Amino acid sequence: MSYQNNVFKFFFSMEDHFEHIKHAERIRNFWRGLFLLFFCSVLIYGFMAYLGLGTDILSANMLKVTPLEYEQQKFWFMVGRMGYAALLAGFILFVPSLLYYAVTGIPYRKIVIMQQVVLVAMLIERLTWIPLAVWNGLDWYLSPLSLGIIASYITEQEYLIYFFGMISLFQVWIIGFQVKYLRFFTDMRKLWLWFMVIGLHVFFWSMASVLVFADQYLLNRWFH
Repeated sequence: MSYQNNVFKFFFSMEDHFEHIKHAERIRNFWRGLFLLFFCSVLIYGFMAYLGLGTDILSANMLKVTPLEYEQQKFWFMVGRMGYAALLAGFILFVPSLLYYAVTGIPYRKIVIMQQVVLVAMLIERLTWIPLAVWNGLDWYLSPLSLGIIASYITEQEYLIYFFGMISLFQVWIIGFQVKYLRFFTDMRKLWLWFMVIGLHVFFWSMASVLVFADQYLLNRWFH
C-alpha cells in the first residue's frame, strides 16, 4: 500500500490520512513535498523582507548611507532572510523528526510528514504577521494571537517578551496535532507524549529567544 503525500490536503479528513500513512509501505511524492515546502518558506520570508518586516535596523541607518548603499543593504537583508528560511525549514522538518523517531520508533519518513504539516501551520502564522506589521506596526512577538502582547504589559525583559511571543494559538494547535499524530502511531502513554512534545517546544522556544538576541546583534554589526 502506498500513500500519496500532499500536505495541503492533510488538513481535511486527518483521521483518514493517519490511517493511510500508518499502513503505507511506500510514500509517494515525499521529496517533491519537501521541495515545495522549502520553496514556500523561502518565498514567504523573502516577501516579508521585501515588505520591510524586520528592517528597523536598516531604516535607522538610512540617513547615514547613500540611496544606492541603502538599496544594497535591503537586497542583502532579503537574501539573508531567504537563506534563514531555508535553514529554518530544514530544522523544523528534520531535527524534531529525528528526536521523535529515536523515542517512539515510528518510521522516520512518517514523522517527517507530521513535521510537514507543522511547517505549513507555522508558515500560515507568518502570513498573519504581515497585515499586523504593515497595517498596525506590530512586531511578530506582539501578535494578538500570542502571549507576547500580554507579557509586554507585565515585564520589560525582552527575552521574556520574545519567549511568550512564540506561544501562540498556532503553536497550541501544533502541539495538540503532534500529540494526536504520535498517539495514533505508538503505544506510548498519552501523558508521556504530552510531556515530551511540550517539553521539546519549550526548549526550542527558549533557544529561539536567545537566537533573536543574536540575530539583532549580528544585524547591528553587519549594517553599522
